[in-house]
Amino acid sequence: MRDTPRPQGTVGDTGSRPPQLRPGRALAHTPGASGSGSPHRSDSRPPQTPRGARHSGLDGRLGTTPPVPGRPTFLLGLPALLLALITWQVAAHGPLARADERLSGSLVHPDRPSELLADLGSITVAVPILAVVLVYVASRARAAKIHRWWLEPTAAAVLMTAVPALVVPFKELTARPGPPVMGPGTGFYPSGHTATAAIAYGSATLLLLPWLRTSPARRTLVIVCLGLNLAVACGLVRRGYHWPLDVVASWCLCAVLLSALWLFLSRSTRRSSSRTPHSRTGPS
Repeated sequence: MRDTPRPQGTVGDTGSRPPQLRPGRALAHTPGASGSGSPHRSDSRPPQTPRGARHSGLDGRLGTTPPVPGRPTFLLGLPALLLALITWQVAAHGPLARADERLSGSLVHPDRPSELLADLGSITVAVPILAVVLVYVASRARAAKIHRWWLEPTAAAVLMTAVPALVVPFKELTARPGPPVMGPGTGFYPSGHTATAAIAYGSATLLLLPWLRTSPARRTLVIVCLGLNLAVACGLVRRGYHWPLDVVASWCLCAVLLSALWLFLSRSTRRSSSRTPHSRTGPS
């Protein structure tokens, strides 16, 4: 059997000529064919499938690293920068801190409702709610036979226990006195109640979202989470437990922590879904 193509001729062509390679699969799969630079196409046209148009991620795999390139930097960087600015102003008693104290004077009106709202951020209220969610999510994941079903609840629990270790150094660094109704004493910046509420309710929301089947249910959960945190903030400021900047600084700190948890849960969810055929949300 011959390895080279036969000489081709046309009607009226009496001479012979060197064998001509016919454009076929061998040439089409030659790297750099027709200037494409791709071993899968024989021309310079762009790939027609979404997979062919993807660029490799940071780890060399196809696709981008969710949520979106650049968004993790924004979610982590902006709150951290704002937290650093507020901390500097509070420690130096700068113009922002003085304006904060003047604003607080017009917002403080101690009453029983504000005290009850502030208590929503206490350890005795927020942490048990998170614990119930942790047990629920762990049991659902285990029943669905999800690989490492314990990992996500454990991550949220560790984050909750890390809150005091992150808040106390700021209190020691700034030694900020509280509003006049709190009397003498320091260590009010940032707000521990605000941080406890944000991490407890925020972590619970992030854990529960994948298990909700409908978009209205997910929106309701997010609204409830935001409402609880706003209620805690309003109660703390109105009751005079904290200056407004104490609350804002805690939100900035918790935004960084919850963003990191969200990224971790996203990666964990993708790894688990690739190892098991079960869906978290179940049949629709």
